[in-house]
Amino acid sequence: MARGTLYTISAPSGAGKTSLVNALLKDNHDPLLCVSISHTTRPRRPGETDGVNYHFVTRDAFLAMQQSNAFLESAEVFGNLYGTSREWVQTQLDKGIDVILEIDWQGAAQVRERISPNKSIFILPPSLECLRERLTSRAQDDDETINRRMREAAAEISHYDAADYLVINDHFDSALQDLKAIIRASRLERQQQYQNNMTLLQALLEKP
Repeated sequence: MARGTLYTISAPSGAGKTSLVNALLKDNHDPLLCVSISHTTRPRRPGETDGVNYHFVTRDAFLAMQQSNAFLESAEVFGNLYGTSREWVQTQLDKGIDVILEIDWQGAAQVRERISPNKSIFILPPSLECLRERLTSRAQDDDETINRRMREAAAEISHYDAADYLVINDHFDSALQDLKAIIRASRLERQQQYQNNMTLLQALLEKP
C-alpha cells in the first residue's frame, strides 16, 4: 500500500475552509481520508467539542508540547497558539491514510519543509465584501474581531502563490467538487498507482 498523502488546506478566516472540509469527509465516506485535529489555546466557541473540533489546551500545556518537539507545525494566529501532532500524522500516513491539515499559511510552509509527499490547497473567497459578510453572518466574533480579521485577510491571501492548488469558494458545491477532484487526481499519480497496484503492473509486464 502506498503511503498516505498529506494535504494542507489554508484560507483567510471566513472563506469556508472548515465547512468545505466537513462536507468533503461527510460526502466521501472514505476510510482512507481523515482530518487532523489541532491543539489550540483558543477559547472554545459555542457548539465546539474538545477532541472533535480541536484539542483545547492551556498555554502552558501547549508550550510544554512545543518544547518536546511534539508538533509537526505550530503557529500563533490572532494571539492564539495552534499545533499539529507530529506522531499522530505520521502514524496515519504510514497506514496509507490521507490526512488533511486545516492550517494557516505559516503552518503550511513548515509542513512543506518537513514532510513529503504533501499537497497544498488555498481556498479564496470570491471578494472581500463576501468575506466580511460571511464573518458577520456566522455570529461568532464581535465587530472589533471581524475588523481585525479583515485587516489580516489581504496579508494571508498574499501567500496563495505558495500553494499547489487554488479553490475559489464562490459556489459551495462547485468548490467541494474541486476539492474532491484534487484528491482523486492525486491518488491516480503514477507513483501512488504503482504502490497500490504493484502486482498487477508486474503481471502486465510479463512476457506472454
